[in-house]
Amino acid sequence: MIKNDTITLYAIRGLPGSGKTSFAKSLNLNFYEADQYFAKFNNGKFDLKLLKKAHKYCYESVKQELERGNSTIVSNTMTSKEELSEYQDLAQKLNVKFVSVILENRHEGISIHNVPEETIEKMKKRFDIKLS
Repeated sequence: MIKNDTITLYAIRGLPGSGKTSFAKSLNLNFYEADQYFAKFNNGKFDLKLLKKAHKYCYESVKQELERGNSTIVSNTMTSKEELSEYQDLAQKLNVKFVSVILENRHEGISIHNVPEETIEKMKKRFDIKLS
């Protein structure tokens, strides 16, 4: 589809509170997060029952941005290989560059989305990192 080596999909991964949103904003590109769905369609309130819709909204927004020929960012926890692969596969399908960045929470950041500590602990245990 798209053939342009300068178009890049940046995937910003990390646990809640790691600074994904702040970092994405600093890159001066349009960025998309599942949490934006809740802000736009659910008065900013997280609802587990809507999480699949939120991720679909995020994915479709990223896809549309890339299809318009713009580099863009997806900024979600993406703790599993499958969650990350969805976006890596999209970049490959659209023939754009893919960059994955993992943010660590070394600044003792706190989740602005009020994610319970027990949920964050579960995320830590399943966080899949491949260094190669």
